[in-house]
Amino acid sequence: MQTTTIETAPVSTEELNKSHGARLLNVTLLEPRLKHSTIFNWFDELQPGEAFCILNDHDPKPLYYQMIAERGNVFGWQYLQKGPVWWEVQIKKNDADQGPTVGAIAASDMRKAEVFKKYGIDFCCGGKKSLKQACAEKNLDTEIVERELQVVASQQNQPVFDFSRWDADFLVDYIYNQHHTYYYKEGPVISDLLHKVATRHGNHHPELLLLAELYQTLEHELAAHFTKEERVLFPMIKHMVHVRNTGGELPVELQQVETPVQMMEADHEGAGEILKQMRQITNDFTPPANACSSFGLLYFKLGALEADLHQHIHLENNILFPKAVELEKQLLNKQ
Repeated sequence: MQTTTIETAPVSTEELNKSHGARLLNVTLLEPRLKHSTIFNWFDELQPGEAFCILNDHDPKPLYYQMIAERGNVFGWQYLQKGPVWWEVQIKKNDADQGPTVGAIAASDMRKAEVFKKYGIDFCCGGKKSLKQACAEKNLDTEIVERELQVVASQQNQPVFDFSRWDADFLVDYIYNQHHTYYYKEGPVISDLLHKVATRHGNHHPELLLLAELYQTLEHELAAHFTKEERVLFPMIKHMVHVRNTGGELPVELQQVETPVQMMEADHEGAGEILKQMRQITNDFTPPANACSSFGLLYFKLGALEADLHQHIHLENNILFPKAVELEKQLLNKQ
């Protein structure tokens, strides 16, 4: 999509639409109480594959997280202009008929996730995009990626686990024991190591100070996220499986699982954004040439944590959460 740089405040949305050549909502012309509701109404009216643009005088990133929480990860978000005066974002409703999503592809065969990693395709937080859409956003040739996926599928070695076959309650226990406990063990170690390295080398490597701030934010977000999963969502899912296996009706208080699911997906987006920033400022977790052993160990552990969180988010977004939503539908249909 072609876009023009706008230096002064536009007079009206209609004038912008004429010069822009696409539907564009000038958010600055709306009353504050109407801004987000208007954007949501515009989005809800879109057909799959359609898009519109919003124009704002500051970064509308909070809207992104609100849309994840209230609509789910079913849209594309592309900056066409990022300040310093105006921010323009294209919001696109994901295509409904362009084949399986990248998340579903990775869920069906985790070996294919390595192809996505190679090309920088986000199959965790961005897992609900079609392969065509994901490739278009990365300026990749879809046919080349598809061929590599086919090569992986033809190999004799099989993935260690087929998570898609697991019951939701078993998957919950696996995620807790494999990923939550991993973070509970490694998180404090990384925090202490980061404090040590930043204190010793922060004067010559100021990126360490920003890294420490980002990691502290990540710690706070993960602590709240894990608590919500372990106290609310995971018990809800396990009880639904119990109801399915033993019969009976689903209690009213355990219905609408999609609401906490969307909240967890929004949390995942926030954590994913922090991880991207951490990777960027550390040059892909590559320590300087003259780094001490503690410096190198810190970056190694941060890379390992990122890999574990990506796997964790993938298992939830692309396998566990869809299973939970489908299970609830099945139970409600029987009542």
